[in-house]
Amino acid sequence: MNFFEDICIGDHFALGHYVFTAENIKSFATRYDPQRFHVDEESGAQSHFGALCASGWHTATVFMRLFLDTRQRALEEAHARGERAADMGPALGVSDLKWLRPVYAGDTLDYVSEVVALRHSGSRPRFGLMTIRTTGTKQTGELAISFQSTTFVERRSAE
Repeated sequence: MNFFEDICIGDHFALGHYVFTAENIKSFATRYDPQRFHVDEESGAQSHFGALCASGWHTATVFMRLFLDTRQRALEEAHARGERAADMGPALGVSDLKWLRPVYAGDTLDYVSEVVALRHSGSRPRFGLMTIRTTGTKQTGELAISFQSTTFVERRSAE
């Protein structure tokens, strides 16, 4: 991850994609969101969704996994170049969370984050605050999930 000073509003971070299968939809939902249309195909077909669909929380959790995987790769790449990567986190929360389209078995979401705001931290001068808007877009081009989150990013000037 870049240091705070290296980040610009408008920067995009491609996080990767995830294929939602009936198996992983039901597995997640059984443990965390066992509503009938998330755990059973027949119930999903009888619901207003018309088919088994992923929990919105599943689509949000996938972002976190992809974000952390992307962060780990960046750390490893910096280390391989003999560089130190900026410290990051924790996140301050999520806002404006919207589940815009149902995600069905067989759908693939492509996750991208865009920097929408930057500011220095008043309480932790070693860090800046980066706000990103993350979207998950279906293979059809339709937006399925959108939200904003703010996290601490280390400032180079703090070194």
